Amino acid sequence: MNANAIVQKLWRLCTVLRKDGVTYQQYVTELTYLLFLKMMAERNREEGSLPVGMRWADLVQANGLSKLELYRRTLVTLGSVSTRLGKGDALVAPPGEGASMEERKRYADARLLPKMVQEIFDNASTFIREPQNLTTLVTAIDELDWFSEERDQFGDLYEGLLQKNAEETKRGAGQYFTPRVLIDVLVRLMQPQPSEVIQDPAAGTGGFLIAADRYIKAHTDDYLALSEKEQNFQKHRAFNGMENVPGTLRLLLMNLYLHDIDSDHVDLGDTLSDKGKTLGRADLILTNPPFGPAGGAPTRDDLSVTATVSSYQLPFVEHCIRVLKPGGRAAIVVPDNVLFEDGRGKALRRMIMDWCDLHTILRLPTGIFYAQGVKTNVLFLRRGKTETGNTKATWIYDLRAQMPKFGKTTQLTAAHFQGFVAAYGQDPNGATRGPDEGEEGRWRRFSREDVAARGDNLDLSWLREAAEEAEEGLIEPEDIAAAILGHLQAAMLEIEALSEELCGEMAIATKAAV
Repeated sequence: MNANAIVQKLWRLCTVLRKDGVTYQQYVTELTYLLFLKMMAERNREEGSLPVGMRWADLVQANGLSKLELYRRTLVTLGSVSTRLGKGDALVAPPGEGASMEERKRYADARLLPKMVQEIFDNASTFIREPQNLTTLVTAIDELDWFSEERDQFGDLYEGLLQKNAEETKRGAGQYFTPRVLIDVLVRLMQPQPSEVIQDPAAGTGGFLIAADRYIKAHTDDYLALSEKEQNFQKHRAFNGMENVPGTLRLLLMNLYLHDIDSDHVDLGDTLSDKGKTLGRADLILTNPPFGPAGGAPTRDDLSVTATVSSYQLPFVEHCIRVLKPGGRAAIVVPDNVLFEDGRGKALRRMIMDWCDLHTILRLPTGIFYAQGVKTNVLFLRRGKTETGNTKATWIYDLRAQMPKFGKTTQLTAAHFQGFVAAYGQDPNGATRGPDEGEEGRWRRFSREDVAARGDNLDLSWLREAAEEAEEGLIEPEDIAAAILGHLQAAMLEIEALSEELCGEMAIATKAAV
């Protein structure tokens, strides 16, 4: 049975837990726990790290209520984390004086667990209330044919579940799930290389990091073509990232583990806080930062251009610019307002074009993100060796105008990107691009002087926008709701930008008066 068939079968079992009031998001979390235990059993060499009596076979053999009680106890033990220390330190505090035997045994078991196991099960609890529902899931998972003759399918399976969750919960998992087809296109164009530090400061479920690792493995015979030193770097130091939502981090860690990627440099934290400084410099950044209000300005002291901005997207872009090494490159997904917002937005665009060669912008179709109907773009840039005059011209590919109606019924595929990939060329920094296609084509060149004449507004389009007509053709209620939500979010972004600009002008006026 291939990964897609397994995903479909497991997803159908979600109806079992829906009777318990379990959401799709909670169901994926529940599957994370169960699949991890099953995976450890399939990989016999690793199951020995789990406490005796709390392994997959024990769960399969237990009956009725005792199965549910064992499952709950297993989650508590595997996630017995009462304090977080530095990397490599113990994650479980020793029991205090007078602690019970049960507490002492829990500590003895948990302190021996691999760090990633403890992080995946940190504060874990089950949403299952009926023993029979747990029995149904465990039996189904145990009976599935997990492996093909060629390779372990766990990673593909888990990614399939995450994508299914995003498709079903547009306002849930969709908020951090970037479509796989877009990820693969960006990774292929950026061409990640061995020995490069690859970063995603808004890691989500790890799609970009995993795709970059997959690309490098495909071009190095699964790392076998690399030296021992290079292999060690790829396995333990190449990938870093940060995720601010604990529940999402759990999915991220599980995804990395199933793809044999070390998570030592992937942390829980807010990239826009001082914790974000620990990410360090990067050769390549691939990211889709969150959109919308952040609940406050960045607390980091090194994001000077966007220091007063209370939305996510602008400060995240500044972070990317600052941590890129000279010559480093990035592909960053951003909403339209990053291209046209005045005030801090304009200041950030000038910083980008001074510090970097912003050589390409891809205008993405509407409706491709599950949670956001906001119009989006991809910025392709290369950090310069100086901080002035690095952008000479910016090429824009319009993949938004005159496109099909994307949504649940019409999915974005790699074929839709063929024209852009051909125009972009084989060089990751856009040095082998195709010629300007003129006003009737999708691919245009704008000099730095052209952009300056437009007030450094990069929201440039020349083809007739068909978004409104496309929305008229939407059929699925979820797609219609997403489109409405997108318009509301876009309006909110513009209101926030105006508010921040007015506040900035008032602050300047007040300072001048004093």
